[in-house]
Amino acid sequence: MKSALLLVPAIVALSACQQPKDAAVGHAWVRLSAVPSNPSAAYFTLKGGPKDATLTGVSTTAAVRSEMHESMSAGGMMSMAPLKLVAVRAGGEVTFAPGGKHVMLYGLKATPGGTVPLTFTFADGHSLTAPAKVVGAGDPAPE
Repeated sequence: MKSALLLVPAIVALSACQQPKDAAVGHAWVRLSAVPSNPSAAYFTLKGGPKDATLTGVSTTAAVRSEMHESMSAGGMMSMAPLKLVAVRAGGEVTFAPGGKHVMLYGLKATPGGTVPLTFTFADGHSLTAPAKVVGAGDPAPE
């Protein structure tokens, strides 16, 4: 019985040292453009896996083209710059949100209330796909 009780702290200590699980996507959503000919935008949180990774692109079969961008403010003016690569630290998180990093979706075919698949591609060749909820231009972000 004593030896079994001595194992409990060891098991607890080892479980705290677990490696992060594979990369995952959370809270993925797309806001449709108010003007159908303009691009829509995708947002999400990317959670890092057991080792550092580099995101090289996000795409969807529902759009003609997609581009990663980052919004920034300089001298009171907002602008955007394309992102070719996004570093994702092991066990960390990278958030794509309004006013910051986002994915522009050109020629998106989607309707509010539906979902579109987002495919995340990494420099090491692996990819993962997650559903993104679609909201209208004036609708609030999903919770």
